[in-house]
Amino acid sequence: MTVENLPAVNATLNGISAILLTMGFVFIKRGKKEAHQRCMISAFLVSAVFLICYLIYHYYAGSTKFTATGWIRPVYFTILITHVILAAAIVPMILMTMWRAWKKDFEKHKKIARWTWPLWMYVSVTGVLIYLMLYQWFPPGS
Repeated sequence: MTVENLPAVNATLNGISAILLTMGFVFIKRGKKEAHQRCMISAFLVSAVFLICYLIYHYYAGSTKFTATGWIRPVYFTILITHVILAAAIVPMILMTMWRAWKKDFEKHKKIARWTWPLWMYVSVTGVLIYLMLYQWFPPGS
């Protein structure tokens, strides 16, 4: 594997995270707390691996410019900007949500999880969408 493979790896990790988040949500709604816990811890670990791969890629490869023109350009940058802002904001929220579960303070855990889960899901899904737009649908030089 080379650095050039990391965007696809990152998109895959984001997709896996979104699947685990969805499964965790379904499990908790069905009262399956242990399955919920396993999914959420797994989503956290997958997201941590994503962050490591993301930082490695950008350290070695820098940034990739979005070169498409027309109506898709403002759409892409709207998605990108909201993704980046929420990706930064979600990290402390995830840590706080997990900490409250770890401490078995489930009332406070639920209060923050109601905000954490949809934002984390948005970041995971838009991460895949950004990859598709940047590298598959509108690759540089196309």
